[in-house]
Amino acid sequence: MEDEPVNIREYEEIAKQVLPKMIFDFYNGGAGDEYTLRENREAYKRIMLRPRILVDVSRIDMSTTLLGYKMQSPIMVAPTARHKYAHPEGEVATARAAAACNTLMVLSFASSRKIEDVASSCNAVRFYQLYVYQKREVSATLVRRAEEYGFKAIVLTVDTPRLGRREKDIKNKFILPQLSNLEGLVSVDVGPVSGKRGSDLEAFASQTLDPSLCWNDIEWLRSITSLPIILKGIITADDAIKAVEMGVSGIVVSNHGARQLDYSPATISVLEEVVKAVSGAVPVLIDGGIRRGTDVFKALALGAKAVLVGRPILFGLAAKGEKGVKSVLKMLQGELELTMALCGTTSINEITRKHVQTEGDRIRSLL
Repeated sequence: MEDEPVNIREYEEIAKQVLPKMIFDFYNGGAGDEYTLRENREAYKRIMLRPRILVDVSRIDMSTTLLGYKMQSPIMVAPTARHKYAHPEGEVATARAAAACNTLMVLSFASSRKIEDVASSCNAVRFYQLYVYQKREVSATLVRRAEEYGFKAIVLTVDTPRLGRREKDIKNKFILPQLSNLEGLVSVDVGPVSGKRGSDLEAFASQTLDPSLCWNDIEWLRSITSLPIILKGIITADDAIKAVEMGVSGIVVSNHGARQLDYSPATISVLEEVVKAVSGAVPVLIDGGIRRGTDVFKALALGAKAVLVGRPILFGLAAKGEKGVKSVLKMLQGELELTMALCGTTSINEITRKHVQTEGDRIRSLL
């Protein structure tokens, strides 16, 4: 009997063994020199925990709410593409695992399973990730489909006017089949894709995504949907303030898993800046580099309402299908619960800025 993985790193190693190199590189790679990819994880290691003792922690409540929807913990499933590359059931297996863990899943626009397949797979609250296409009717159709099948919010990705230079995909000549109809999500012709040079993903993005997307388009999106709109891809206070002014319902501090602009900051390093700028007007979420329950705790202490986990979900799916995704979520939830207990916090609301010490705190203490 093989040993069960005991942490996310071990799931990553299994995924690396079972997936073709091209697919593992697609899931796990970043832009450019992959500096930001490494920094997304390393930055968490530079934040220390400050535990409190002699607190009754016999009962721990990790539950929280987002846009009025209750979750068992503040650990959500981030939108990531093409789950069928990891497992034949694809996003359906992921959705079932998320539902079993009573958490929110954000379905990627590049899902390898149809919206209706995921929607009918289990009873759960889900959000839908949207890109804005040059042909706006493509995006409008996706929004209508998401509404029709019961998705509860639109998560608009705003950091991709052009696709980042993902050199592993280029070198591997990565190919995404049937991109012209988004793998059956909608029957919309988004034009032919030619991947003669680089990857098909590059060609698809350059021919379909709208580089003119700007703040005024938030109004356009609001005009075609009554669903709450969350902006994903904000890493500065200025953009956070503008987002609030535009009336969005939430913000995701994200650098696209370090797949867009290399040498942009790690998300955890700018979280506090964004939280302060928003001043509680909307919930602030974060993704990128989360591999431990201690990482989740640190993000919450710096003001995040919840975290979105991407690559670890794919690792679990590749390793053990639905069971693996469930195991990854339960693993992170268990680590968060233990961290809360050892830090003397019995509920999410009790986790405060005083529970962590950042690099900046240490420098200021020496002045």
